[in-house]
Amino acid sequence: MIKVGVVGLGKMGLSHFSIVNAHPDTDVTVCDATGYLVDGLVKYTKVTAYKDFDELLEKEPLDAVMIVTPSKMHAGMVRKALEKGLHVFCEKPFCLDWKDSEALTKLAEEKGLVSQVGYHYRYVGAFQEVKRIVDSGALGQITHVLAEAYGPVVLRPKGSTWRTQRAEGGGCLYDYAAHAINLVNWYFGEPSGVSGTVLNSIFSADTDDEVYSTLLYPSGMSAHLSVNWSDESQRKMSTRITMTGTNGRLYADRQECQLYLREAVPALPEYQKGWNVRYTTDLTKEVDFYLRGEEYSAQIDDFVKAIIQKRRNTNNTFREAAATDKTIAMIIADKDRSPSNSRATPVVAAPKKSWFSLK
Repeated sequence: MIKVGVVGLGKMGLSHFSIVNAHPDTDVTVCDATGYLVDGLVKYTKVTAYKDFDELLEKEPLDAVMIVTPSKMHAGMVRKALEKGLHVFCEKPFCLDWKDSEALTKLAEEKGLVSQVGYHYRYVGAFQEVKRIVDSGALGQITHVLAEAYGPVVLRPKGSTWRTQRAEGGGCLYDYAAHAINLVNWYFGEPSGVSGTVLNSIFSADTDDEVYSTLLYPSGMSAHLSVNWSDESQRKMSTRITMTGTNGRLYADRQECQLYLREAVPALPEYQKGWNVRYTTDLTKEVDFYLRGEEYSAQIDDFVKAIIQKRRNTNNTFREAAATDKTIAMIIADKDRSPSNSRATPVVAAPKKSWFSLK
């Protein structure tokens, strides 16, 4: 059995606890500073609970932790866990400072520990199919990508939560746009530059509610981000990817993957010339425990199995999440350099060795 400590019992923490607690290969302990949450969980589940993170690390013989606290707390808690030799699952975003992301990636790799960050869209069947299509080359040369995310998080001026405070949660950019950025990075790698960034507040007093930016790639491809968490037309978060290539067009969301091919390609014999549709019900593998969506269980199962199988690679390691944090930093730098951004020179990425020189 893998002994896992779940740290943080907010909305995502309770969700992750429910999933990992139902896993057949885990024994779970929880930690949260909120007394009534801990007391209620102990009363109804009989799980062992702590109210102090340091005490949890000191007293429990853990194999791994899941850090599901406000974003500003991630770096410090992840470091303590890694220094104890624990495998770590951290909820996204990884860190609010890319330098912390880089340092923690290096530490986890040096210690040979399993690392994962909770970008659950990488476990959605339709988005996994997009990855397969892109890697096959079926679209030809991809010239443009549109990555969108919309949802009803902040719909009026009101008292802030940690998510809407720039120093604690990072706002729409870190909470919503990070998902779209992480998918684009998965498909194409890190951008070489960023241009035309708009980080606009609609209702929030301290941070952005909508994000628009263009990621630039050496091939000439561009990827435009369009993200808004103050969109009441959406019942919940909705993420979409659209791609245009010399041999076709692709559209995907959580429900389906639509592919138009000008000509069929041998690499994907199941796709014909013209329009093709594959639904998430056909693309998604069953999970042992369902809560909110198969992807949430799949990502935690991948983490647990990676520990058991002694493999360091999951579908979203610290290294890959650090690349997302790097891209976010480039977006912020682009905005800070030119608030209007209408004719700004693109922010160009630093040489790779200055970001990921882990040798």
